[in-house]
Amino acid sequence: MALRGLAHSGPSSRGPSEEAVAAAEERRAPVVVAAGAVREDDEEDDGRGRGLLRWDGFSAWLHCVCVVGFDLELGQAVEVIYPQHSKLTDKEKTNICYLSFPDSNSGCLGDTQFCFRFRQSSGRRVSLHCLLDQFDKDLPVYLKKDPAYFYGYVYFRQVRDKTLKRGYFQKIAPEYFEKSEPYLEAACNDVDQWPAPVPGKTLHLPIMGVVMKVRIPTCHDKPGTTQIVQLTQQANTHISVILPTVHEVDLFRCFCPVFLHSQMLWELVLLGEPLVVMAPSPSESSETVLALINCISPLKYVSDFRPYFTIHDSEFKEYTTRTQAPPSVILGVTNPFFAKTLQHWPHIIRIGDLKPAGEIPKQVKVKKLKNLKTLDSKPGVYTSYKPYLNRDEEIIKQLQKGVQQKRPSEAQSVILRRYFLELTQSFIIPLERYVASLMPLQKSISPWKSPPQLRQFLPEEFMKTLEKTGPQLTSRIKGDWIGLYRHFLKSPNFDGWFKTRRKEMTQKLEALHLEALCEEDLLLWTQKHTEVETVDLVLKLKNKLLQADREHLPVKPETMEKLRTHIDAIIFALPEDLQGILLKTGMT
Repeated sequence: MALRGLAHSGPSSRGPSEEAVAAAEERRAPVVVAAGAVREDDEEDDGRGRGLLRWDGFSAWLHCVCVVGFDLELGQAVEVIYPQHSKLTDKEKTNICYLSFPDSNSGCLGDTQFCFRFRQSSGRRVSLHCLLDQFDKDLPVYLKKDPAYFYGYVYFRQVRDKTLKRGYFQKIAPEYFEKSEPYLEAACNDVDQWPAPVPGKTLHLPIMGVVMKVRIPTCHDKPGTTQIVQLTQQANTHISVILPTVHEVDLFRCFCPVFLHSQMLWELVLLGEPLVVMAPSPSESSETVLALINCISPLKYVSDFRPYFTIHDSEFKEYTTRTQAPPSVILGVTNPFFAKTLQHWPHIIRIGDLKPAGEIPKQVKVKKLKNLKTLDSKPGVYTSYKPYLNRDEEIIKQLQKGVQQKRPSEAQSVILRRYFLELTQSFIIPLERYVASLMPLQKSISPWKSPPQLRQFLPEEFMKTLEKTGPQLTSRIKGDWIGLYRHFLKSPNFDGWFKTRRKEMTQKLEALHLEALCEEDLLLWTQKHTEVETVDLVLKLKNKLLQADREHLPVKPETMEKLRTHIDAIIFALPEDLQGILLKTGMT
């Protein structure tokens, strides 16, 4: 997104080569970077008064900006990386080179924007100075940092040029090519001055004369709401662009060719089924893939997804092999070669050009996979999947009525997003209710014993709860909900969701245990026990404080302060030689 703002200004005078610029980030949205740009430790604060070193501000948003050039003899190559100290392995550079250009068959004349995602190389060094962990805990689960992947955002331009052998001239971020590296450096310097990506704050982000107003969502926001809209009633003359969302695409535009089957696609994404989107360009493929993973929000899609995937990708062999079942992944592709290579995949969406707002393409049909034989196969959803739930005719009528009345695409997206949200919540609420019952009673928490364990999740026990407290309480949709749940409990999305919930509940138990300790008269306890036992208690209490800080346990600040007071009182009641030893351990 930052790159789009950077790249929207000016033509190129670079010369007869294909050019590309890609900004590689480390969160699904330009919000959180897991491993910031690695800088030299002896760089000094540049005097901005924020207590940050040079490029710390930039690293909170982006990893780097790359210029990728194409030479007819040499092929693609990364020509420039900025900031210059940013590290990319040869494998990462190769992925960026190929993913920054549309496939030759795409025919992307004019401007094209798209995104891609690829695995980081193993053993990558993470900046020890990165301050993003404290922000990550306040993000919605679907926006939390993703340290195993890079995200790239590309601005691509192609115009015909008869003087070139290939018949056209390709370029990206045209202002860069007119003003060369000083422009790129100035843009990156602007990003380096941005405030930290704090969830919940309204941020003003200036870049090359444009000021963007954004708000990063928090885990406390009500799902489906857009807080930034409520903050824009007053005129802000210095604001150039107001972004109501930092991560959502035009949902209806992407689902428009297949909205008759949107509920079936929701099931496929929910269950983590292997899914391929075959599109005419990287723009269509990347937007559609992002729309698919977004449709189960606020549930996080935990499997791999590739908005734009090419035959040169480092995981190409892994994902196209026929020696094993297709993995749980969503791929966006444009090369016709994939129609044959991925013919064994169980679910394939083939779409045509996405229509401008106000237009609607002919609705595609569900077709058998055996019909996907030729490269010119018609648009359609190729699958033998039988949905568990009956199709909701009400939402289809509502969207069709909107098309007839020429309702704006943004309004249609709001309707579709609300429908998906209510469907996902109806599905998740029974699971949330059952998992909450696995929490031990608060009265079972003793300050002098380890926190109690959560009860085990028992699928059959959960299934029995659905008869009285199932999704029928909140959803009008009929069908085999039980079958859908049984399938979901075997999926990666359930594993990811339950792992997160179990961690949250375990942390809550740890926090309640800390509070129980604080309510005890610990000094009185030490008077009845030996010095060895007292020292052991002090060390355990200090470890509790460290754990609470390290794991961001949901503990009130006053509870932490009370525990520190307890520790100090116990230490100063001990002999001086022991005081000196315990005080040296810190945390007092």
